[in-house]
Amino acid sequence: MAHIIVFGNEKGGSGKSSTCMHVATALARMGHRVGGLDLDLRQRSFGRYLENRKASCEREGIALPTPELIELPQIDPASLPEGENLWDYRLSAAVSSLEEECDFVVIDCPGSHTRLSQVAHSLADTLITPLNDSYVDFDMLARIDPTTNKVLGPSVYSEMVWDARQLRARAGLPPIEWVVLRNRLGTQYMHNKKKIGDALKDLSKRIGCRVIPGFSERVIFRELFPRGLTLLDLRDIGIDKLNMSNVAARQELRELVKALNLPGVEVDF
Repeated sequence: MAHIIVFGNEKGGSGKSSTCMHVATALARMGHRVGGLDLDLRQRSFGRYLENRKASCEREGIALPTPELIELPQIDPASLPEGENLWDYRLSAAVSSLEEECDFVVIDCPGSHTRLSQVAHSLADTLITPLNDSYVDFDMLARIDPTTNKVLGPSVYSEMVWDARQLRARAGLPPIEWVVLRNRLGTQYMHNKKKIGDALKDLSKRIGCRVIPGFSERVIFRELFPRGLTLLDLRDIGIDKLNMSNVAARQELRELVKALNLPGVEVDF
């Protein structure tokens, strides 16, 4: 059965869809069969990213390793078993159609609380929560004392993950591996950066997550989206000499995928 990776939080603008796209395509480049679902039915950033990628391949006559994105199947409500939720059923059907054919299924959740997102979290073998390195984003995970910087308790999103873990435990499933990813890290030492790091270290012990570094703030991520490209595709489109920023970003991706410690994955890019 496929290993299910869910990208989720309840705040937009954290680089969730870009991180999802880079991890999914990195796995595909390493030869893994990767399926994808975008549960942000309104904005569809991950879905649009993959659509842009297919359009670029057709337009430029190139072949790039690409996850297989599917839509939630249409279900006749009259055919549902009694007491079954329509959205739960559609998500379950979509995951079932992918997990026997794929090594990994990646699911991008919206930056808000929805029924689909809640159910997807309970399906996660690995949950990745990108987080901008700021107290605005930290507040999504926990409440903090403004004078002592001490964590007072979990916030609503952490409680939702806890509920998902309880559901999995009752179903006899393995526990969720929860990874909090620090995105938009500053390249230099900053007092705020250290305070956030200390608070996350304290919080990780309470809520049972691992904290790993993600991507620094880089213009290239905004430039890649319209063509559906990732950092690993640059040489395929004729860019042989990468600048220092691009080289550093590729190294960040390499270290990120290594730190996820996904089953059967040996990073070779």
